[in-house]
Amino acid sequence: MAEAKMKSSSLRLVFYTGDDLETGDPIYKAKSFNNVKENATAEQLFEIAQGIASLQQHELHTVERRDNSEITSD
Repeated sequence: MAEAKMKSSSLRLVFYTGDDLETGDPIYKAKSFNNVKENATAEQLFEIAQGIASLQQHELHTVERRDNSEITSD
């Protein structure tokens, strides 16, 4: 039977920085924070993201959690 073991977790904040002058498409920039505790809840991460976003000049667009796991067989 296969088993997944979490190796790392990161928090990624995506900010809206404006629109492209030629195409009108939105422009986004991201900031990632590594070494997130594996047992951190979505609510805790969202609160942290809100706190960090309040210190930024751009509007927070998306909050993402990225988990990496190693899959092995027993």
